[in-house]
Amino acid sequence: MDGTRPGRDELLEIAVEVARQAADTARRMRADGVSGISTKSTATDVVTAADRAVEREAVATLRAARPGDAVLGEEYGGADGTGPGGDAGVRWILDPIDGTVNYLYGLPHYAVSLAAEVDGEVVAGVVRNAVTGDEWTAIRGGGAYRAGERLRSSTETDLGKALVATGFGYDPARRAHQAGVLAELIPHVRDIRRFGVASIDLCLAAEGSVDVYYEKGLNLWDHAAGGLIATESGLRVDGLAGAGPGPDLVIAAPPALFGPLHDHLARLDAAGGP
Repeated sequence: MDGTRPGRDELLEIAVEVARQAADTARRMRADGVSGISTKSTATDVVTAADRAVEREAVATLRAARPGDAVLGEEYGGADGTGPGGDAGVRWILDPIDGTVNYLYGLPHYAVSLAAEVDGEVVAGVVRNAVTGDEWTAIRGGGAYRAGERLRSSTETDLGKALVATGFGYDPARRAHQAGVLAELIPHVRDIRRFGVASIDLCLAAEGSVDVYYEKGLNLWDHAAGGLIATESGLRVDGLAGAGPGPDLVIAAPPALFGPLHDHLARLDAAGGP
């Protein structure tokens, strides 16, 4: 398979297999007890031995399936392979344990997120909750699914009745800015939910369990798979002022809610601060 141009169905099949194995490893290691805890960007930004072990396992499985492809992983230290997209233009974007703080505390919300990118475009993705086994998938142009059911996002048209998911960064100054944005936004929406897992937040928006989602500070591995799933469910996934989704801001909302939410977030400088 090295160097071949794969189909999107094939890429999703590989992604699902890898994500399921990785989720099983994460769950098993959590049952044995969390170990090897260290920090990254701040004292509250934790990484565990399981993050590293799950990523090593997932990368090895990807290498066995498609040796020439590139890999971008949260703990892997950047892209690897024979080029930006490997011989076939394919890059895998992996978050081995999204929601490490939840993992640390034993909360049942952490996920493996894996997306396949071809020539710079994410074309397939899977997010799997390692605790519950809930699994969301999508192929670009082929829809988003959970347990065989096609996902349809919220049909809410009134932002004042929208349930909003969001998250916070690890840097104290950034959290303070984000809290200020949230304090100004909350009078204009139904309520706020904070689950601590960006990939799952995007999937919950995709299935309509929340109406919209936004967050500053996401890396590509945080939103590559979940963003595709959200898009394929009918959500608009973008940043502010015509920018694409990225570190400054990711907004996922039904078309009727995207504009009003976008305007509030722009007014509140949600993409600003540290």
